[in-house]
Amino acid sequence: MYFIANWKMFGTLNSLNSLHKVVKFFKTFKKNKALKIIYCPPNTLIRPMSKKLKNSHLIVGAQNCHQNETFGALTGYVNSYMLKNVGAKYVIIGHSENRRAGETNKLINLKIKSALKSRLKVILCIGETLQEKRKKVTKQILKKQIRLGLNKIKNRSDILIAYEPVWSIGTGLIPKSNELYETINFIKKNYKKYKVLYGGSVNPKNINQLKLINNLDGYLIGGASQNSNKFIDIIKKSYN
Repeated sequence: MYFIANWKMFGTLNSLNSLHKVVKFFKTFKKNKALKIIYCPPNTLIRPMSKKLKNSHLIVGAQNCHQNETFGALTGYVNSYMLKNVGAKYVIIGHSENRRAGETNKLINLKIKSALKSRLKVILCIGETLQEKRKKVTKQILKKQIRLGLNKIKNRSDILIAYEPVWSIGTGLIPKSNELYETINFIKKNYKKYKVLYGGSVNPKNINQLKLINNLDGYLIGGASQNSNKFIDIIKKSYN
């Protein structure tokens, strides 16, 4: 099971002090061999977090990357090579917050190719809007996002798919159990090689409902992952 902490635009060097709780928990958790914990902080914290988590078996990733594989005159951007250089092993690509800011499937495809070339593993986010859900075109939207996002990519063993309904992120709402099971099943049936995670308002209160979806391979967790106690609670409840 994967538990990916997406810190978004959160955290200072002092925030790293809370990680010792998760490190301690991981060492004592009996099921830790079946567990992967990946932290994706802002770029400013990747290096110090990597140092802090060294030898802990917790993994550090990034939240996005530029599609250029080489250095260039691109003020304010960071490419996959640079992320790898400071300690990232994974990168989130295609998050709905970035899609909403203008990222297209074509751009996401270029970013994935660049990340894989830099030997980063990829967490590809897909999801439908509330309007698309109401029109009952969720499956078509997801299929298109995966097909175009992974166009001409052969090395797919280093890619995770995270299903994040746009209408669920930050709202406290999650899909009905039967709908979520059906959607995950649809993705796995059409794209057999992939681990599929769920993201969107995952928290300690709804994890008992989510863990009943037995075809999930883990979770991409936003706000709740910024608090070590809540993050640990989610992991514990997922196995109990």
